[in-house]
Amino acid sequence: MTVSPELDARFRAAALREGLVDVRVDRFDSPLGELFVAATPRGVCRISYTSEGQEDALARQLGPRLLRVPLDPVRRELDEYFEGRRRSFDLELDLQVTPFHREVLAELARVPYGQLDTYGALAARVGRPRAARAVGGVMNRNPIPIVLPCHRIVGADGSLTGYAGGLEIKRALLELEGAVIPL
Repeated sequence: MTVSPELDARFRAAALREGLVDVRVDRFDSPLGELFVAATPRGVCRISYTSEGQEDALARQLGPRLLRVPLDPVRRELDEYFEGRRRSFDLELDLQVTPFHREVLAELARVPYGQLDTYGALAARVGRPRAARAVGGVMNRNPIPIVLPCHRIVGADGSLTGYAGGLEIKRALLELEGAVIPL
């Protein structure tokens, strides 16, 4: 049985209207390749450079009722960022993380566009000056990269260290922002 696009759109709209969706998901192209984006009714909960395994992980974490629908506000803000017309994001976020992760990610969100900071400095600002490695772990598991700009965090010597999307993408984001990247 084939469902017409109109009927499909009506079913999707009804599911959203009736609160039958735990997580909305979308995929779209960016200058860095395809991005997978997910949001709950509370806000954006995931941005990933790969869609592989994301839907299963979200279903286990947030509920099995996933629906692919356009996430236009997220797409618009990311497009504006990649076009150099946006330096910060106004999106609501739904962070399903531990209190330590939440504290680190809140401090991360304060790192200005185009500026670099270190894991150690971020650790010190959350009151854990000896927890640079733990902060690195939080950066590695950041569920909403780009919006929560873990690409702006570098090693103590200024080196580009680890990034879930790969160092090439980290460098591309920093170049987009006009950051001075140490050699």
